[in-house]
Amino acid sequence: MARLTGTRPARRWGCAAAFLLLLLTVQAAQKADLSGEATAATINHSLTLLQRLQELLHNSNSSDSVLRVRTAASDEAKVFHTHQLLLSLQSEVFESLLRNQSVLTLHEQPETAALFEKFIRYLYCGGVSILLHQAIPMHQLASKYRVWGLQRGVTEYMKSHLASESSQGHVVGWYHYAVRIGDAALQESCLQFLAWNLSAVLSSAEWGSVSVELLLLLLERSDLVLHSELELYTAVEGWLGRRQPEPAVAERVLRAIRYPMIPPSQLFRLQAQSAVLARHHGAVQDLLFQAFQFHAASPLHFAKYFDVNCSMFLPRNYLAPSWGSQWVINNPARDDRSTSFQTQLGPSSHDAGKRVTWNALFSPRWLPVSLRPVYSDTVPGAVQPARIEDGRPRLVVTPAMSSPDFAGVSFQKTVLVGVRQQGRVLVKHAYSFHQSSDEAPDFLAHADLQKRASEYLIDNSLHLHIIVKPVYHSLIKVKK
Repeated sequence: MARLTGTRPARRWGCAAAFLLLLLTVQAAQKADLSGEATAATINHSLTLLQRLQELLHNSNSSDSVLRVRTAASDEAKVFHTHQLLLSLQSEVFESLLRNQSVLTLHEQPETAALFEKFIRYLYCGGVSILLHQAIPMHQLASKYRVWGLQRGVTEYMKSHLASESSQGHVVGWYHYAVRIGDAALQESCLQFLAWNLSAVLSSAEWGSVSVELLLLLLERSDLVLHSELELYTAVEGWLGRRQPEPAVAERVLRAIRYPMIPPSQLFRLQAQSAVLARHHGAVQDLLFQAFQFHAASPLHFAKYFDVNCSMFLPRNYLAPSWGSQWVINNPARDDRSTSFQTQLGPSSHDAGKRVTWNALFSPRWLPVSLRPVYSDTVPGAVQPARIEDGRPRLVVTPAMSSPDFAGVSFQKTVLVGVRQQGRVLVKHAYSFHQSSDEAPDFLAHADLQKRASEYLIDNSLHLHIIVKPVYHSLIKVKK
C-alpha cells in the first residue's frame, strides 16, 4: 500500500509535538477544579486550537511527512504535507507505515482519492461534512486506515439518512455495500427501510439496481408495505424484463409472488397479457391453479384440503382501502381520540363482500397499572399524584362486531407511523399486534408527542395507517 521514497526530516517532531503539548494544556485547564472560587470560570480556546490545526495542515514548511495519493486513472499524484504525530494518533495504519519512512505513496480508487483531502482534514480537526454519494468512499477510507471513530460516524450518518432524497436513490447501494463489508446492523437498517417504503422504491430509479439476492429477501417478507400484491408483481415483471436473469432465477422470483392475494379478474388479465408470465407459465402454473381454487371455494372448505398456514396465503401490509385506513391525529398530545373503519373479512373472493367494522382508540397519556394513583399508607385518604410525563401513548384496535363468519379467521394488526424527511412522507416506525391482543405493547414508547419538533409528528399531527391482515387457519385435515 505504501513505499519508501524519502528520508525522515531532522526536526520531524518539533511543530507537531508543540501542538500536542498545547492540546494537553488546554484539556488540563478545562478539567481544573475551580469549584472553590466564587468567580470561577472555564477558559476554552478549543476552537482556536482547531483553527491552528487547520493552519498547520496547510503549512507545508512545518510538515515531517508527505502523502502522495495516486489512482490508476491518472499519472498525477495528489500531494499532502502532513505531520506524523497527528496521523499516528488517529490511525494505527499510519502509525505503522510512518514508523520507518516519511514519504508514502498511497494507491486509491478515484472515488476515495477525491475525498482524501476531507479525510486528512478529519484526522487533524475531528470533523467532516459529507454528502449522500460520499458516504461509501468515506467509510472505505475510514475502514482501510482504521479510523474507527470516523467509521462509526459515517455508519450512523447512513442509518439516519436512509429517507433522504437523492436523484438516483442510495439505500439499495448502501445495502449492497453493507453486505460486502459484513455490517449486519447497517444491512438490516437498509432492508427494513426498503421493506417499509417499498412502494416508493418500486417507482424510483434504484429499483433496477436491486440484486437478485436482495429481491428474493424482500419477496420473502410479510411486512412489505405497498398498495397491493399486483403492484409488486408489476414491478417484478419490469425488473425481470430489464435484468433478464437465468430462467431458474426468474422462476424463483415469480414463485415468491403471493398469487392468492390477487383478485381472480386481475389474475385472468395477467395470464392473458403478461409476457413474463407466458414465458414462465410452466413454473408457476400450479400456484396460479391453487390461487383460483382459493378464490372459488369457501375458506373453510379450502382449508380442509390445503395448508393455509403458510406465507402464500398471508397478506402483506397492503395500503389499499379494503385492508385498513389512514388516521391523522391533530395535536395528539391533547386528549383521547377515536375512529372507526371497515376492512374486507378476508382475501378470498368468497369473503370479498363481507366487511368487518373496527374501532380504534388513541390515548396520548395512558398510565400503566403500576403508575396509576393509589391511596397512601402514611396519610389516610391521600392519593399519590401521577405525573403526566409518566404516561405513554396507547392505541387499541378492536372489532365492533362478532360474526359466525369469523370462524377460522384471526386478524393481525399493524400500525405504520409516517414521518416527513427531506420533504417526503415515509414510514419510519411500524408496530405489530400479537394475534390475541388488541394493542401493541410498545406503541410509541419512546415518542415525545409534547414537542412540536418531534420526529413522530408532521405539522403537529400524528400520521398513522392502521392495517388489518386476515389470516385463515386450517381447521380440519382431510387425508388425500
